[in-house]
Amino acid sequence: MIVLSNLAAVAVDFFYLLIAQLTGQEWIAELTRNLWINIPTTLVFVAVATWISYRGLNATKRSSTCWWLPGGGAAVVRDHVLHQPEPFDRTPITLEMFNPAAVESFTAFAAGVSLSIFIFWGWDVTLTMNEETTDPEKVPGRAATLTVLIIIALYMAVSLGVIYYAGIGTEGLGAGNPENQESIFAVLSGPVMGPLAILMSLAILSSSAASLQSTLVSPARTILSMGYYKALPEKYARISPRFMSPSVATVTAAVAAAGFYVVTRILSENALWDTITALGMMICFYYGLTALACVWYFRTELFDSVRNILFKFLAPLIGGVVLLVMFVRTCIDSMDPAYGSGSSIGGVGMVFILGVGVLALGVVIMLVMRVKHPAFFRGETIKTKR
Repeated sequence: MIVLSNLAAVAVDFFYLLIAQLTGQEWIAELTRNLWINIPTTLVFVAVATWISYRGLNATKRSSTCWWLPGGGAAVVRDHVLHQPEPFDRTPITLEMFNPAAVESFTAFAAGVSLSIFIFWGWDVTLTMNEETTDPEKVPGRAATLTVLIIIALYMAVSLGVIYYAGIGTEGLGAGNPENQESIFAVLSGPVMGPLAILMSLAILSSSAASLQSTLVSPARTILSMGYYKALPEKYARISPRFMSPSVATVTAAVAAAGFYVVTRILSENALWDTITALGMMICFYYGLTALACVWYFRTELFDSVRNILFKFLAPLIGGVVLLVMFVRTCIDSMDPAYGSGSSIGGVGMVFILGVGVLALGVVIMLVMRVKHPAFFRGETIKTKR
């Protein structure tokens, strides 16, 4: 839900930038910094995504595909029409860049892992909709694996391209310049693409809108499942009789995302960016917990075959332990305000407060549900392997 609000915010930023580029009126791009223009526009993006998602997966699939096409077209035009510009700070790509032992400290290593977890987060949307997928025994898992591989290839290509062209310096177009880090692509699009920089804005607007649309599927299906198995009130399991989509769950996810954005944006723009940083911490926690739960769930058959040993025992066990170690390390480091934007409460960094605070809120909700609806927690509503 937090990611939904941020995807909508990115879409709004590039929406106004695109209009400014089309009209030649640079002041329009600055409208996104106006709180009373930014917030309503963001809510419109969320509302449209909610309406499409409410209409079911077919509508979601068609709209996401339409959004992605302009982005793909931008990449094709960029590669075939433009000549390569002279790099701002040519930085050779070396094997040392891929050496994890070259990282200066465990703190930096943990921060990198936490960030990478956030970057790759989202592929599991294909798993949350497996009941609505053709051949649910195989397709969702294969789709998730293929998605991860594609994302890795894309991120590697783009990251290396940015480093090679702009370098990591703190001046000019360097990726280390704090003025560039809010949106490095917006900064580099002009120097790299010249008059066709507008295609970069179109690509990012379309991709963020498509991501907003597809990401909404995940929390809606998760809430639906929790309602069905009575981990949440049963009303969240309601299905739209017309569109056969999780009606209450979809609206709930959207309202939560919209409410989170409004509150954090009014309080502080730093709070929003600190939450993005905290997301890596939260994702490490629940992915790690899920991995260890996998080992426990299959405990009676872990050593039945070599395949089970590798994929039901060793892989999730190692992955879960590593992620939880990263979670603990990030928690410790994020208590320092310098880990995020510098904002703090009582001397404790805002990243830690937001990350752990959201998790603590989940614990509170869980304890309330355990008292009011204990059937799920007794194992009475879902079959498990004993």
